Amino acid sequence: MFLRLTLAIAHLLALAIGLGAVWGRWRALRRLRDITGLDAVFHADNWYGVAALLWIITGLWRAFGGVEKGSDYYLTSHTFLTKMGLFVIVLLLELRPMVTFIRWRSQMKKGRTPDLSSAPLLARLTIYELPLLVLMVCMAAAMARGW
Repeated sequence: MFLRLTLAIAHLLALAIGLGAVWGRWRALRRLRDITGLDAVFHADNWYGVAALLWIITGLWRAFGGVEKGSDYYLTSHTFLTKMGLFVIVLLLELRPMVTFIRWRSQMKKGRTPDLSSAPLLARLTIYELPLLVLMVCMAAAMARGW
């Protein structure tokens, strides 16, 4: 019982961290004019990474680790499958920012100035993730009520 509660709390805390990080990264990208703004982008992105790891670890543990309803329940739940479909869309939207930020970080470490011209696109991709994350929460709430 304690493990179930702890995993549920961690999963929900990841939501709070993730939504704040997405919002913060979007704002930082919108304001990005030169490399002095990269610290804010990377800071928010780091927190989004923490949230993502926490979501994935606790989600997999809850769904397939034998601590909740069991994997059969989740794999036959249309609501869960919808939630996972939304997750895949978020992941696909996140690929471009993730690769770009890795490249920017690498260039900064080598003393080079990264090309920031893709920042507006990355800001749009980031803000598109926000309603999808909220819809995932809606799916989770529906699942908790037996849908």
